[in-house]
Amino acid sequence: MSTWTADELNTLDRLGEIRVAGRRLDGSLRTLTIVWHVVVDRKLYVRSVRGAEGGWYKGVVRHHEGAIAWDGTTREVTYVPDDTADDRIDAAYFAKYGNGSPSRAITNAAARATTLRVEPRE
Repeated sequence: MSTWTADELNTLDRLGEIRVAGRRLDGSLRTLTIVWHVVVDRKLYVRSVRGAEGGWYKGVVRHHEGAIAWDGTTREVTYVPDDTADDRIDAAYFAKYGNGSPSRAITNAAARATTLRVEPRE
């Protein structure tokens, strides 16, 4: 597994949205879906606002592999369940997206249960 470059993390941190997708059984990429994301402690995290019932989330956790896309860049990634930084992730979502209902939705218990660390693959 490789790591994010400083430039990638800086770009990802300033962007409001990225697109994520998992892999099908045949290895093809599912449809890329827009999600909110945060960078915390130099790691990239995503959550499903619809909790475990979110379509993109179901596709991603089936194999824990897929891709993300932003600004014309697509990277192969591994999605790793990781609840070790949930409080800092919540704070990052509020800092990045404000205190409105969308931020409250992405930080509620159902969404928190879907926290995934996104790791780049070679």
